[in-house]
Amino acid sequence: MEPLQELRQLILEHVGDVGRKATVGHGVSVAVVDEPTSPVVAAMPGPTLAIVAQGTMRTLFNGEPYEYGAGKYLIASFDQPSTSQVVQAAPDEPLAIFIMELRPQAIASLLPEASTAARPPADDGFFVRDATPKLLDPVVRLLRAARCPDDLRVLGPSYQREILWRLITGDQGALVRRIVLANNSLAHIARAIGWIREHYHEPLNVADLARLSGMSSSSFHRHFRAATAATPIQYQKTIRLQTARTLLWARSGSVTDIAHRVGYESPSQFNRDYRRMFGTSPGRDTP
Repeated sequence: MEPLQELRQLILEHVGDVGRKATVGHGVSVAVVDEPTSPVVAAMPGPTLAIVAQGTMRTLFNGEPYEYGAGKYLIASFDQPSTSQVVQAAPDEPLAIFIMELRPQAIASLLPEASTAARPPADDGFFVRDATPKLLDPVVRLLRAARCPDDLRVLGPSYQREILWRLITGDQGALVRRIVLANNSLAHIARAIGWIREHYHEPLNVADLARLSGMSSSSFHRHFRAATAATPIQYQKTIRLQTARTLLWARSGSVTDIAHRVGYESPSQFNRDYRRMFGTSPGRDTP
């Protein structure tokens, strides 16, 4: 059986007839969705690998659309805001997806074994690529092992380690390595990121966020950019605009009303920022 076909069958098997998501190991889950969804603003809970075995998803990240279907995998670095939706799924052919947290400590343990040769530069916190047989193979073996708790307990960690190795030594290993570089301050930066995500519509004071994170302003800026590939102001603006686009698509108010709801005092500034990020005016994005 082809690895992708077996991956799809294993995902459906683990989810079963009840529920749409299942945890199959530490930091590993699978999910199915049997119909297209509306776009929603969300962020990965941390560095994440996702592999699509069936169906198609679309994610808008930093104003760029990414569409990925069966046989594609994505990596998102820490807590990146994005707008995602399922665009192809049906009860007889649901979206089937494998998701694994990329734990910095586990990645760090493999770096001494990896070549330090120069690699192509990493994408800006998010990328989509074809899943190679070398990557799919340990994923399939991990889900096979998950059928038996003892097998999963004994063999699961080695399969997850092999998955990480394939990512580190792949063509975007630089992005995976960056997850480790950001880890030392990740817990502190997470407080600031959490505040911005919860209060994105409020004025932002970088000095206050630095104090919340227990850092000087200069250190905070450096570590924040390492974790999110953006400045705090850019990060907040991205969340505001992504949220606004979702509200527009959902017909949740006028352009001016939505601009104010996401934190803009000036509708004209909102229009300029929106056009700069998405390449179109907010009025044209209203169905």
